Amino acid sequence: MLTSVMSTLGSNISTCWISNSVELDIESDFSLTSICKPPIKITMTRDLEKQKKIAQPVESENFFVEITKILATAGILAFGIRTFVAEARFIPSSSMEKTLLIDDRLIIEKIGYHFEQPQRGDVIVFKTDHIQALEEKYKDEAFIKRIIGLPGETVSMKNGVVYVNKKPISEKYTYITKIPNDQPERPLEDFATRTVPPDKYLVLGDNRKNSYDSRYWGFVPKENIIGRAVFRFWPINRVGTIDQTPLYREKQK
Repeated sequence: MLTSVMSTLGSNISTCWISNSVELDIESDFSLTSICKPPIKITMTRDLEKQKKIAQPVESENFFVEITKILATAGILAFGIRTFVAEARFIPSSSMEKTLLIDDRLIIEKIGYHFEQPQRGDVIVFKTDHIQALEEKYKDEAFIKRIIGLPGETVSMKNGVVYVNKKPISEKYTYITKIPNDQPERPLEDFATRTVPPDKYLVLGDNRKNSYDSRYWGFVPKENIIGRAVFRFWPINRVGTIDQTPLYREKQK
């Protein structure tokens, strides 16, 4: 009889042990009663409490606060990009025809000149600071022209042909404004040999008869350069890069 009872009891203990073994690590009383009572209820209760906590929705921030954060972030990014990376500009005059037409929209790249020197043929946007003839009349405005003379070079123009270091350069981008028959022909302003000072550049407009450029007011300091025109995004039928680059093989030493 004792054997039968112990056998039955052993079977029950074994059953309890197997069914509750996972929970024994949280029990401190190893009596038969504590082994056989179902701690699974404790676990289920804890799990349900965890699930309820997880299932509770996170209170969202005020809608206007979220919108303000988004707009502030976008504003900071836009300011950073415009200040240090690139910006959009439009063309207000005909001085760069036919390369650039009035109302063309351009991307001006600002990073490149931190790593390399401006090159002949680059179309640049620059400020009028420290250029007396421009600063007085066009304060806080920006000009766009093409670099022709690099620091230390001699530049001249005769009969519309530009000479750099006494050698003529090929200019496929130039354009001569057509003057109506009822208006007097505008002279093409040649100039005698000039030496470009250190850290300055001689710039000309592609539309040589309708450009207010270095022939009239001098050189552009490097510190005035805002960036290089690299891409036209408007109008749609003229989308693309500004020039085939490089236009010239010479590199500044």
